[in-house]
Amino acid sequence: MYHKGRNSWTKHLDFMILDEICLQVSFFLAYVIRHKSAGMFSNLIYANLAIVLFFVDIVLLLALNTLKNVLKRGYLLEFAATIKHVSLLALVAVLYLFSVKDAGGFSRITFFLMAFLYMFITFGVRLLWKRHVLRRIKLGRQKSLLIITDMDQLVRVEHDIRHHCYEMFQVSGIVILDLPEGVQDNSDAQQQVHIGDRIQGIPVVAGKSTMTEYICREWVDEVFIDLQVKSPFLDVLVNQLMEMGVTIHIKLAERFALNSQKQFIESMGKYTVLTTSINTISGTELFIKRAMDIVGGFVGCVLTGILFLFVAPAICIQSPGPIFFAQTRIGKNGKKFKLYKFRSMYPDAEERKAELMKENRVSDGMMFKLDYDPRIIGCKKRPDGTVKKGIGNWLRDWSIDEFPQFWNVLKGEMSLVGTRPPTEDEWIKYDLHHRARLSIKPGITGMWQVSGRSNITEFEQVVELDRYYITNWDLGLDLKILAKTFPVVFGRKGSM
Repeated sequence: MYHKGRNSWTKHLDFMILDEICLQVSFFLAYVIRHKSAGMFSNLIYANLAIVLFFVDIVLLLALNTLKNVLKRGYLLEFAATIKHVSLLALVAVLYLFSVKDAGGFSRITFFLMAFLYMFITFGVRLLWKRHVLRRIKLGRQKSLLIITDMDQLVRVEHDIRHHCYEMFQVSGIVILDLPEGVQDNSDAQQQVHIGDRIQGIPVVAGKSTMTEYICREWVDEVFIDLQVKSPFLDVLVNQLMEMGVTIHIKLAERFALNSQKQFIESMGKYTVLTTSINTISGTELFIKRAMDIVGGFVGCVLTGILFLFVAPAICIQSPGPIFFAQTRIGKNGKKFKLYKFRSMYPDAEERKAELMKENRVSDGMMFKLDYDPRIIGCKKRPDGTVKKGIGNWLRDWSIDEFPQFWNVLKGEMSLVGTRPPTEDEWIKYDLHHRARLSIKPGITGMWQVSGRSNITEFEQVVELDRYYITNWDLGLDLKILAKTFPVVFGRKGSM
């Protein structure tokens, strides 16, 4: 799925959401400190002001572009920008209270205390979040762009990489379609090109025969096709990339007829390109979805902390070892991340998986599900063939083992709603059309989970459900899936 319209404010969605949280938390804390009560929203004056502050903060952030260059500002400039923003917000709030007849009972101490807390809390949160974002950028976690070209365009591609910065992208590799096995002599560049060579620091990663394997197995967010319009590779190439669900930028003057794919014209470097994607998400939709994830992730992390007090002793008593289980999963567009769960299996579960593969209920082997899994903590088979469930089954039946994944959501590696993230051994078996599942962030819940997950034993059914979700995505669909998740979890057994 592709985010169209990279407006300047959409680059700082997380900062905006965190700023709103800081404002509301500051207002609530000020009320509690002043009135020795947590019933702020039972007081109509304070409840109305909380709503007004929410919208005023958004308007100021957008209209004044308060977050412009936020990643480049030092401590003093950031503090000055914070004071300016808080002052303007307070001024608007005062004008609102002045215009409201019943505002005479509003506490001035609460107001000034809110402004004081807001200034220092949001300043601190901005500094911490900037450190996190800059660290991610330093680690190369921008969007990964793969350039696909041929030998005729290679000299110009080299020139463009040297002189043009693909903003928001990390150019991860170059594919040269007419590069044969072995060595290709490029008479124009007077050089020999091999797979593994670097062009302006960017590696040549594949030729025509190895391109699809590379995209399936590596982190590739988007692809820029730099070919002549009449290139013999173009039609087949676009069809293959569409099947994999990759976002495609085509340097073209005319527009392809690409079935039901979303298409629009935009700029990339100095070129006008035709971009096609399995679906698109606007800046506003991205803001709302990320806001839902942050709020949901925060609430989920709090619940995880509460559950930890009860779950941790139960796990340790029956299976001494770590409380949490971390596993490498494949995220959006092939990006690997650590997924966290409460440990519901014995420590040697991964080593024992191979010997149990013959009992896998998913016939094509693309996922792993067992009717009786002896690796689960406390799970045993009785002499009469019935299964005695243990604490591990209880954690999985009620999806309690999934709660630590709210930390993945808060970090931005997952979403509340998405597709199931595959394990590495599942991922290496993917065909081209399976790769489309990775075109969005994985989710804690999704279309598969609310459509009879325990009864689905064919991976192709999962792919079909996931592709339907991606191509028909909107915020309403996310809300429907979230609404269906609770009755599914509490009314049906099995772990997501």
